[in-house]
Amino acid sequence: MRTAQLEPVFEQLRAQGEAALIAYITAGDPSLERLPEILRLLEDSGVDMVEVGFPFSDPLADGPVIQAAMHRALQRGTTLPRVLEAVAQVRSSVQTPLIAFTYYNPVQRYGLEHFARDAVQVGFTACLMTDLPPDEADEWLHHARQHALQPIFLLTPTSTLERIRLVAERGQGFIYCVSRTGVTGARDQLPLDLPNLVARIRQHSNLPIAVGFGVSKPDHVRQIAQIADGAVVGSQLVRYLHEFADSPHWHAAIGEYLRGLKTATRG
Repeated sequence: MRTAQLEPVFEQLRAQGEAALIAYITAGDPSLERLPEILRLLEDSGVDMVEVGFPFSDPLADGPVIQAAMHRALQRGTTLPRVLEAVAQVRSSVQTPLIAFTYYNPVQRYGLEHFARDAVQVGFTACLMTDLPPDEADEWLHHARQHALQPIFLLTPTSTLERIRLVAERGQGFIYCVSRTGVTGARDQLPLDLPNLVARIRQHSNLPIAVGFGVSKPDHVRQIAQIADGAVVGSQLVRYLHEFADSPHWHAAIGEYLRGLKTATRG
């Protein structure tokens, strides 16, 4: 379901007794030419939203798997304008809402207003800048709202009450709840205090809450679906896209993985 906003997607899934499965991919890995095919595979496998990562040379919030993927993408000549072009080519055949996942520097160099305008034109619904805190986002928020690109912000286990309230006030689409301190990457278990973190955020916001960082297994997704509105799977999917890149069975292997995760969103 393509939508100009993300909240209705969460509402529809909630009415069906499901949480959202949100998949992160790095554009340009294994190649930018395969991005349309990957997006279609994700949609066919039950993914409800896709975070499209724009490669950046210094991705401080990301762990080694996504850092390596970004490096490979940059080595292949992936740039911000080329990602926008690739998304534009596939958008008419993919209904899944797309979220631009980026760092501030590439967008600043491209131009904040130009990026907000162009991202919406090629089919993005929302944008998450991992290193832009809400209290420093006035200029970006002006342009994002002007072009109806929903701004998403992060909250972490160390976020203060003031930060939670600010994200609740300034964010749209959903709140990205970082499950643990540190960088992205698959983990064996979710933090024991995650339910308390989600509950603390809910006290101050009616926005949907999606949990990411360390989410890689159906059991993780099942646990998150009981307390939050969505689960974000990134590093493990990026690893599989790299490992199976040259396999004739890559569609089947990745599709099976994603369908298992989607099934878990139903509790």
